[in-house]
Amino acid sequence: AIRDFLDEHLFLEIETPILTKSTPEGARDYLVPSRLNPGEFYALPQSPQLFKQILMVAGMERYYQIARCFRDEDLRADRQPEFTQLDIEMSFVDVEDIISLNEKLIKYVIENVTGTKIQIPFARMTYADAMAKYGSDKPDTRFGMEMVDISDIVVSSDFKVFSETVKGGGSVKGLNIKKGGETFSRRQIDELAEKAKEFGAKGLAWINITSDGIKSPIAKFLNEETIDKILDKLAGETGDLIIFVADSNPELAMTSLGNLRVYLAKTLNLIDKEKLNFLWVTEFPLLEYSEEEKRFVAKHHPFTSPMEEDIPLLDKEPAKVRAKAYDIILNGTELGGGSIRIHDASLQEKMFEILGFSEERARNNFGFLLRAFEYGTPPHGGIAYGLDRMIMLLLGLESIRDCIAFPKTQNASCLMTEAPGKVDIKQLQELHVQIKL
Repeated sequence: AIRDFLDEHLFLEIETPILTKSTPEGARDYLVPSRLNPGEFYALPQSPQLFKQILMVAGMERYYQIARCFRDEDLRADRQPEFTQLDIEMSFVDVEDIISLNEKLIKYVIENVTGTKIQIPFARMTYADAMAKYGSDKPDTRFGMEMVDISDIVVSSDFKVFSETVKGGGSVKGLNIKKGGETFSRRQIDELAEKAKEFGAKGLAWINITSDGIKSPIAKFLNEETIDKILDKLAGETGDLIIFVADSNPELAMTSLGNLRVYLAKTLNLIDKEKLNFLWVTEFPLLEYSEEEKRFVAKHHPFTSPMEEDIPLLDKEPAKVRAKAYDIILNGTELGGGSIRIHDASLQEKMFEILGFSEERARNNFGFLLRAFEYGTPPHGGIAYGLDRMIMLLLGLESIRDCIAFPKTQNASCLMTEAPGKVDIKQLQELHVQIKL
């Protein structure tokens, strides 16, 4: 079905190399020693990213590939070290073109393969809105329970945990568990607080709205007007339980309560497992600061284009620059992601500079791409889907291993072939490789 649709829309299926060059920016590469070039290594591709961009320079305006990809990263239920990716790239397009075509692709494939009717266009949400309302850049929208920021209400309250947090640049987020006050005992609320700590919160405050009035350990620090404003903003009614997380790091306040939201939905059986809720998340940050590396790193990859209106911020406030990037989310899981690429050589060099790449390092790692750019590059963009993950979601499976013929375990080993394994010393000598543990 995928090939039928893309062939009909004049895409060319082109294979790109498996043995390629290591470009260390992103997940760890799987390295392959070269026998013919002692001391040098190939890398297995994490994606065909650079090759498909060069294909756009070469005039192949519509490319796709069902590609094998490899990433040496920590594994989860929806992640394997080797996986199959549907890779798409197009020239002379903008974000709207790619979103429109891919909605039609998803509709065509799912309706033809499963018979399930899919309504397009899909809902859209900016990254900032997704984080503010759901505490996640891949929100599950099959149920409500959106988060609400009450920082403006509590900044002048007598409850210092809230007011001092906000004054220090943090935030306070609230979540209304409808009828939760009628179903949660005090012990269960305490257990919920412990769960919040597991998700990174420092604690959990709460207000139980009963028929006899407000019950809450923080009520004595909040005047009646403040409580009324909080209840009004969170649409609080008799029987509801409202929970709060405060943190000096606004992002941590969002993500911890966002994770608690998903936990509550599963615990309270609020998720309709028959639903397929697609959502585009757009306008991701272009960069994020790595405390470990003490530099900015690319949120997606170094070839993602910033939004035109944000380019002046690259020198002054790089953390505020938004990217022409988009993810397609299905039921709280990232199905695929992509972006419009940088096609201007000077802007690409600027991006490398912000990422802390010397000119020499940029040339060593990505010289072949930068040389290709010198021949003139069309505006281009694309998207990639994890096919194994897509099948997992459509089948309602909990783990990606359940839809792969020969999956790896959590420590990236194959139970059947017992890979990885030791090799003969002669093989190592031929590769000029020594093992030092």
